[in-house]
Amino acid sequence: MLPVIIAGSGPTGLALAVALARYRVPSLVLDNQAGPSPRRWARSCVLPPDLAHWARLPGVAAEATGWTAWHSTRRGRTVRRVECDAAHDSPLHVPQHALEAALRAVVGEEPLVRVVAGHRLAGLEQQGDGVLVRAAETNTPEGRERRWRGSFAVGCDGARSTVRKLLGVAFPGRTAVERYAVAALGAELPWPAGEGGVHRGLPHGEVTVRPLVGGRWRLDWPLPADGGLVTPETVLDRLHGTLAAWHDGDVPAYELLDTGVHICHQRLARRWRDGRVFLAGDAAHLLGALGTQQVAEGLRDVDNLAWKLAVACHEGDAETLLDSYEAERRTAVGERLRAVDQALPVVRGRGGLASRLAGRSQGWLALIDDGHLGRGTLGAPARYTTSPLAPAPARTAATGTPPGAAVADVPVTALDGSRGRLRELLGGRVLLLLTAPGARVWDARHWLSAGLMPALATTAGGLPMPADVLVTEDYPGAGPHTLLVVRPDGHLAAALPGTERDGLRACVHALRGAAAPDTPPAGAASDTTESPGSH
Repeated sequence: MLPVIIAGSGPTGLALAVALARYRVPSLVLDNQAGPSPRRWARSCVLPPDLAHWARLPGVAAEATGWTAWHSTRRGRTVRRVECDAAHDSPLHVPQHALEAALRAVVGEEPLVRVVAGHRLAGLEQQGDGVLVRAAETNTPEGRERRWRGSFAVGCDGARSTVRKLLGVAFPGRTAVERYAVAALGAELPWPAGEGGVHRGLPHGEVTVRPLVGGRWRLDWPLPADGGLVTPETVLDRLHGTLAAWHDGDVPAYELLDTGVHICHQRLARRWRDGRVFLAGDAAHLLGALGTQQVAEGLRDVDNLAWKLAVACHEGDAETLLDSYEAERRTAVGERLRAVDQALPVVRGRGGLASRLAGRSQGWLALIDDGHLGRGTLGAPARYTTSPLAPAPARTAATGTPPGAAVADVPVTALDGSRGRLRELLGGRVLLLLTAPGARVWDARHWLSAGLMPALATTAGGLPMPADVLVTEDYPGAGPHTLLVVRPDGHLAAALPGTERDGLRACVHALRGAAAPDTPPAGAASDTTESPGSH
């Protein structure tokens, strides 16, 4: 099998290589970086709950901080507080250097990934059943070129993407919609460790505080829209004024770890697919204002694209499936960018009197919180409602998760009796999750001969995509014997009655991007009848 060629070795490119390896797809990563990213505590990323599987990589968990609560204050008074379950529904705050180092470590041990260091993409040609890539050496004066053939190519090569330019894809948008002064420090702050928040009405206006591991904190101050120069003294002045406001006028002892200026752009590539070439991460989109998370959106690109490339590499005949990447992810990021455009005048008071009045309500507090908490229009994972992979089953079942949205992370039990949580099992097969009250006390040895399970297990074995059957005692909004069909990226394909075998087949065929099989003619035997003895 020819490798997928990945241009770029940032978080998106490395994560894509890791994800493809889990699907037994080889990859070749063109690494133009001079070496590992430096330790920069002022460069960090927030991974919402739907991306917690990336925080489970060796080396990341020890550096990730789950938030216990998120508060909003105005002039020292708490006006909003959101409790978080640090184990399950809390965002995870990770230094970007720790995420990249962990990804590099996994890639270095993975035989299906080859990293070619010191090479930058120089040319790209599509050749029917593959791609031909030319890359120039960056560590020799003559810049000698090498060539590789691959099955597909993915541009994860940043905001100035060479892949995007070679494809002639426009990258419209706006530059510097927001700027932040950033400081990372070690200190004791006057609220519990692990708690973050947004504080307004301080001497320098607003500051966002996010906990890092080991008693460290990242502070971000929105800067004026005039684009004025930000010096180290400017950042220190803001830091000292903020710390004094929190400590009754005194600046407590602290250790300054890092400073910087974070500039947020808003851009969206016109196309994300051109034949066998795709764009992902910064090469496809830029965002970051109002707490939106650029690294998180790049990882969501990876989760969406990897399983589709795997099907194409292993089986072929996947045009609809591959087209769905742009249809789903570009639409999702475009909606996120529009949400930021609509929220900025309200939150920053740049839209006249009406916006300033709206900004005094509780609404803007929720807007600011959403991006940091992975909720709402600025932070929640996308809902792929218009996906070309969306099935249209004749019979559906109600759940608290709309079709196309990310599934809840409920406790599950596999047919071999092993237990875990649903999101821990993503990134592989389609998951068929049956709600079965009392499942935790069942003896797994008897499951395959009880209730709905014999017919469901048999049907799962004949689907056009590999599938695993799981059970859970309860799923939000779902009744007993509801069958949730979960995509490899954790989004709900459909919720069906547990006896709906024909609907299940049609659903998975739609996920595969294939036509649904013919339904049995009227009067023919059907296997949608409930099995005797269902629980």
